[in-house]
Amino acid sequence: MYKKIIVPIAMDRVPQGEATLKRALSLLDAGGEILMLNVVEDLNAYAQGYMIVDFPQQMLDDSIRHAERTLDALKQKYNVPGRVLIEVGGASGRIMELAETEKADLVIIASHQPGLSDYFIGSTASRVAAHCHSAVLIDR
Repeated sequence: MYKKIIVPIAMDRVPQGEATLKRALSLLDAGGEILMLNVVEDLNAYAQGYMIVDFPQQMLDDSIRHAERTLDALKQKYNVPGRVLIEVGGASGRIMELAETEKADLVIIASHQPGLSDYFIGSTASRVAAHCHSAVLIDR
């Protein structure tokens, strides 16, 4: 069905991401590739101009290492054909950029029950679904 699928997995929602990964595996063509993605938010980019103190680089480095270990473990557990990618930046923007540069057939992203902040700024899944040029499947 699909030759290249991007599966973003948030570290605060690994069980949902794992379920989404299983769904992606069921939709993948033989010989296809899954790009398991985590986007680490750079808190300094958001806090710039609002806070005097910078967040330590060590926090960012630790988050990247944690994401790499977690996604590598899932990749091995399910024998996922493809790559683990860790990006830094805004989640929806990085997901859409990767979908375009990798020419992904599908982005399959887990959704969650919206919280109050989602009503004001929107969820990552809704932004990706609205603006991504690849097909998007929102997995609930």
